[in-house]
Order: sequence, then C-alpha cells, then structure tokens
Amino acid sequence: MSNALVIAGETIGSRLWLGSSLYPSPQVMSEALQAAQPGFVTLSLRRQSAAQVQQQQQPDSHWSLLQSYVRDSGARLLPNTAGCYTAREAILLAQMARELFATDWIKLEVIGDDYSLQPHPLQLVEAARELIAQGFKVLPYCTDDLVLCRTLLELGCPAVMPWAAPIGTGKGLLNPWQLQTLRERLPDAVLVIDAGLGKPSQAMAALEMGFDAVLLNTAVARSQQPVAMAAAFRQAVDGGRQAYRAGLMCEQQQASPSTPVLGLPFWHQEGAL
Repeated sequence: MSNALVIAGETIGSRLWLGSSLYPSPQVMSEALQAAQPGFVTLSLRRQSAAQVQQQQQPDSHWSLLQSYVRDSGARLLPNTAGCYTAREAILLAQMARELFATDWIKLEVIGDDYSLQPHPLQLVEAARELIAQGFKVLPYCTDDLVLCRTLLELGCPAVMPWAAPIGTGKGLLNPWQLQTLRERLPDAVLVIDAGLGKPSQAMAALEMGFDAVLLNTAVARSQQPVAMAAAFRQAVDGGRQAYRAGLMCEQQQASPSTPVLGLPFWHQEGAL
C-alpha cells in the first residue's frame, strides 16, 4: 500500500489540510502552517468589485502575504467558493480565483441551508459539471451521501470531501457507519473528511478508517494555542495513516485472553480457568 497521496496525477505532500481564517493574527497563522506542514491551505475568496480585486493584486496585499505563508509551509493554495448559494455564483468565483492565483485547483462549496451550512446537492453537481468542463480540478465539499459522492466522482472530480459534521461545530465523526460505508463502497476514490472535526483524535479516527486526508480550520485557529494544536493534528494524522496501513485488528464480541495457557504447567492452567 503506497503512502503517497496522489490526486489528479499530482502528489500532495501531506494528508492534513488547513484553512486560513479565524486565526488571532497573521503571525500565528504563519507559525501554525509551519507546524502543520499541510498539503493544502484553503482560501475563501469573497465576491468583490473589480477595483477591490485590482487592489489585492498589489505586492503588499493580503493575498500576496497569504501566498508567501503558504509557500513557506510547502503547501499548495486551494481557493474555495465559500459563501456561494448557486452554481452560477460558484462558477464565477472559481474563475476569479483562477485568474488571481494561477491555479486550476478549486474547493467547490455551494451552500443550501444557512443554519447547518449543508451543501446544496443539485447546485453542487451543476457547478462541478461546468467547472470540470472548464479544466478545473474540482474538490467538492459535500455530505456523506453515497449517491451524491458517486455522482461527483463520475462527473470527473478527482476527489470528494464529505463532512464529518456541520462546519465549525467540532462534533467529529457524527455518522461513522455512513462514512465507513463510503470508504467500503468507493474503495478506489480519494475521500477527504472536510468540516466538523474538533480534536486530533477525531482526525486520527478518520485516517484509521481509511480516509485519505482531513481538512479543518476552526479546531486549530480557535484553539488556545493554535501552533501547538496544529502540530498535534499533524501527529494524529500521521499516526492514523500509519495505523491504517499496519492493519487494525478485527473487532469481536467474545473476550479472548491475550496470554495463552497452552504449554504452561498444569497448575497455571487450572488457575486460569
């Protein structure tokens, strides 16, 4: 079993991916990225006027600063379409991101519900179909619905990113049975847990389950010590992947002794009964 993570023919350096919002300061974010060494760093590009975009392309802009932080960490920049509610909005925002950052990678988000921030499945599929036709490498944020994930993969998405729980809740793997079903029914697909993770142990559990990577933001950025938490998530992801590759033991209902009595003196065998 190869340990390399390959998506759309390109090797991604880490199975831990991070967001770039909510940090207490740009310096803390930079140090957290250095500690995590993520494979991707997402960037939310809000809808703006042409004048604002022009201003942000200056060397001292926010975008240039963020790109330098991402470059220093060794990660790839992954623009996303956060804040979009229709396929049309997401497509326009993706096109803008490609012009600004010279990348065909896009994290596709099309929200269908304000309360849960659940993706809109119909608008998501429509946007994915069009962006793939335009040459984008589309990584869609979706629910854990098997049919939706399969449809997105059949359209040409090189990976799908089902949620563990609603964005920012930190509730972890709310439906492990369904997530395990996704892994079993889509054995050759690249599956990335996106949203809802709150603890390093939850990220480790996702990797132990066989998911290829995890994407998170709030769990690191809103922790008391984001740099230390970023390092903790990195270790958890590495440990979870190592455990999955090693092969977890099968669960069983009946207890079995870890110390066998076969071959021991008879009085020891009687004492073990």
